[in-house]
Amino acid sequence: MIVTKIQVFDTKSRTNQYLSISDDLALRVYGCGPTVYRDAHVGNMRTFLLGDILIRLSNFLGYKVNFIQNITDVGHMSEDFTEDKMLAQAKLEAKDPFEVAKIYEAKFHQDLKYLNITPADLYPKASDSIELMIELITKLIAKGHAYLAEDNCVYFSAQSFESYGAISGNRLTALKPGHKHDLTEDGAKKFHADWALWKAAAGRTQMIWPSPWGDGFPGWHIECSAMSLKFLNDYVDLHLGGIDLRFPHHENERAQSNAAIDSEAVAVWVHGEHLLFEGRKMSKSAGNVVLVKDLIDKNLDPLSLRLCFLENRYRSQMDLTWQSITTANALLERWRSKIAQWSTKGISKPMVVKKQVDEIVQNFCTDLDTPRAMQKLRDIEKSNEISDIDKYAIFIAVDELFGLAFTKAAKPITPASADQQKLLDERISARAAGDFKESDRLRDLLKSEGIEVRDNSDGQSWSWLL
Repeated sequence: MIVTKIQVFDTKSRTNQYLSISDDLALRVYGCGPTVYRDAHVGNMRTFLLGDILIRLSNFLGYKVNFIQNITDVGHMSEDFTEDKMLAQAKLEAKDPFEVAKIYEAKFHQDLKYLNITPADLYPKASDSIELMIELITKLIAKGHAYLAEDNCVYFSAQSFESYGAISGNRLTALKPGHKHDLTEDGAKKFHADWALWKAAAGRTQMIWPSPWGDGFPGWHIECSAMSLKFLNDYVDLHLGGIDLRFPHHENERAQSNAAIDSEAVAVWVHGEHLLFEGRKMSKSAGNVVLVKDLIDKNLDPLSLRLCFLENRYRSQMDLTWQSITTANALLERWRSKIAQWSTKGISKPMVVKKQVDEIVQNFCTDLDTPRAMQKLRDIEKSNEISDIDKYAIFIAVDELFGLAFTKAAKPITPASADQQKLLDERISARAAGDFKESDRLRDLLKSEGIEVRDNSDGQSWSWLL
């Protein structure tokens, strides 16, 4: 076993754990992927970025990674359990459900490219892995962990797994009937917290498959157990997902996988926290669902979204705003412009570069402390003790970790007119004199000219309003 230099917070043990390569070959990573019935929004992309950061860091340190991310295209029931999400969307768009899945999966991969997210080594689809799921369900029945009920559905017996609740803290004795995740289905379950591994087709005519228990389709949770065990050889060094998957999905997945192999199947569970947008949870009803293409439509570099995510700790709730994205876009453009200038000045000092790079790598290794690493970049930019050519070498070296395409040419910025520049200069003078009333008046005047002014630790900056 190879113990890596990377520490992350393990949800199950509630402590930081060093990642280990259990087979001495490659870090085996499994990440819950998208349910491809709709576009992935920026909150989803924050979770997917978590896997990318860990893969980049591992590769930077010389560790090989085998990363598997599933594509859920069947079995994910809607919150009221009345209809599979894939079938519901297919009905809404008047398309075949497999066509819908293909469309949104392609969009997902395109969004990954926009955000410079490293692709997984394999993207197995639930619909292509039905046999794997049937084999696993058969094994669980044989071991006494699952049963065929009167409604011809196969359920996992939650009470057969003693350590249920280790990830989420939820105990079976505290789970009450009627919880949306533990719907009692026509009284067929032996225990209200049991969940479906295989559901009988009943009146369903699309996306059904033959099985030893009759035609039907898999439950949502069984797919990740089947795929992770199959494609990572019965052990996962690191399992990733959003915090919303901690319960019931990951709790149920752990029970299934462990019961199947009679041992702990996952070494470390890592969860990314929720993303709010302008103070509210993103939802269709709130009208605040933001997609990657919305940034492109506003002429913002999608990597400005990546930069915003990096400025926040992955396991802290984050409130994203258009203002923060715009500010990040301006910072990214400034850095790219400066990096191009720095590249032509002087002779680099390798020891200076190595020291700064090592400190940033250590930030990443300490539970992915990307906010601290981002602050380090800001300090390096402003430093009078680090030469321009060394700054260039540092930024280029760590871009393998940040993935912000620092060598991409900065977009030319339309300059302010002479009159607008005069207003900007007057505002700087007003703030220096402590005349904040005049400063605010000039800010409003500039806004009417289409210029947004920001005050930060570097002084005044501005950008054109979108």
